[in-house]
Amino acid sequence: MGSRLKQNPERTFNWFFEATCPVARDKDPGVKFQFPEDFKDEESSQTLPRFCFPYDIQRPKDSVAVQHFTFVLTDLEGCQRFGFCRLTNSTQTCLCILSYLPWFEVFYKLLNNLADYLSKGQINEIKALLAALYQQSIPLAPGSVTLQMGEQILMYTEVSRPVGHKGGQEGIPYFIAPDPRSLPSIPENRNLTELIVAVDVGNLLQLYASMLFERRILIFASKLSTLTSCVHALSAVLYPMYWQHIFIPVLPPHLLDYCCAPMPYLIGVHSSLSEKVRSRGLEEVVILNVDTNTLETTFDDLKWIPSNVMSGLKVCLKRQAVSPGCGVSRAFLKAQALLFGGYREALQGDKEGKINFSEEFFLDHKSASMKQFLQSAIHLQFFKQFIDDRLDVLNKGKGPDDLFEEEITKCETAAGRGKSYQQLVGNLKKGGGALILNMKTKANMKTKVLSKSGLKNLLSHKVHPEDHNLHRGGSMSHRRAQSDSLQSRLPITQHFGRSRPRRPVQKHKDNEITKDCEDLWDSFFQ
Repeated sequence: MGSRLKQNPERTFNWFFEATCPVARDKDPGVKFQFPEDFKDEESSQTLPRFCFPYDIQRPKDSVAVQHFTFVLTDLEGCQRFGFCRLTNSTQTCLCILSYLPWFEVFYKLLNNLADYLSKGQINEIKALLAALYQQSIPLAPGSVTLQMGEQILMYTEVSRPVGHKGGQEGIPYFIAPDPRSLPSIPENRNLTELIVAVDVGNLLQLYASMLFERRILIFASKLSTLTSCVHALSAVLYPMYWQHIFIPVLPPHLLDYCCAPMPYLIGVHSSLSEKVRSRGLEEVVILNVDTNTLETTFDDLKWIPSNVMSGLKVCLKRQAVSPGCGVSRAFLKAQALLFGGYREALQGDKEGKINFSEEFFLDHKSASMKQFLQSAIHLQFFKQFIDDRLDVLNKGKGPDDLFEEEITKCETAAGRGKSYQQLVGNLKKGGGALILNMKTKANMKTKVLSKSGLKNLLSHKVHPEDHNLHRGGSMSHRRAQSDSLQSRLPITQHFGRSRPRRPVQKHKDNEITKDCEDLWDSFFQ
């Protein structure tokens, strides 16, 4: 599957440990405490503590008292394991929880509570809490998961509360894991919020374009929390696609040679190691310095992406970046739908009723700029994996049902199209016989339909000249635009790490903002 997340993990977490900073560069960190005490994965025991101090330990220490960050390891099955860390500057110790669940805020808050227990010497309380969580099964029902800690550990979804749970019972603290069906929102999603605060829209568009062309991308930052948040958030903007290459949110000193890998990568590196990395003679690498908000690249990737899509994305990002909610995520989702949503028109059925993907039909009837972009995109690994996953679902008699498909349908409806795919999904739900009949008919009629109707491009009613106002260039270094800087006017990270009530839902306001951007975006296709 395209996603590297493990399906239905057995436990909430696999290992917790407290690591101590090594005394020298050539020494390994020590482990003071671990749970379970009989953890027997020797490779993890030797490797993971080294990820807890991914900086030059002989450089001056950062002034930040506590930092939360997350590293990622890939297991033998290709699934990602997340190492959620809490690094304390004063004691130079790091608490780490290893889990298959991408619950950033949940585990960061849990680490804060464990740190509080440790500071008070409450080891028995720590063991009791970890034992309860270790044995706690994970609800399989869809939706956000709530973890409540009171007299007993309770874990449930919004649609399925545990038997015997009293509605009025309050647990401290109160954790809510992200709903995998929803888009990341600001400020609830720390990763996205840190990215938007640290990187301006111009550089964000450059990075997005670099990811669409699967470049080698390095991110430098002096704060580990900001560094790993930016890397995780960047990988998420590709949804529903997934980065298929080397993915290391924070690279420890002993693995710096990964920066010389010839294949695409997305890697975060602490600024204290930047000189060592640059001394390796990097070539054709896109580099973002988060601290200075500058980007270096020898590529002109924005030039090869349809200008109407990127112009609409640019306008929406500038409007949504200062607003709470999922507007930023939805802007990227719409861009993905406009760029790749035409895949549905390229679904073909053979005589046996098996559905295949036709590159020829996918490239047919596209504007010159869109066709040029897609001719490159069909060879990219993340797109190939996306198509394989979609075909796998369709050939099992199911219809893909996610936010991406909903967004494509919106685009097609606005263009007066999409009935063919909707009929396909309807037939899928009715049964295999209807599917085979539908796909045979579609295979026989596709060419005739295309030649008669002259279907226009999903993404535009007219072919527009390139937008020369969009900043592009070869080797470049973008300065931070002071007028666009969010640092001084968007203090939305001040609550991070604290237990606080859920933000009131502002659906009406979010809908107004989204509709406003929809209208703006549509203006680029008229």
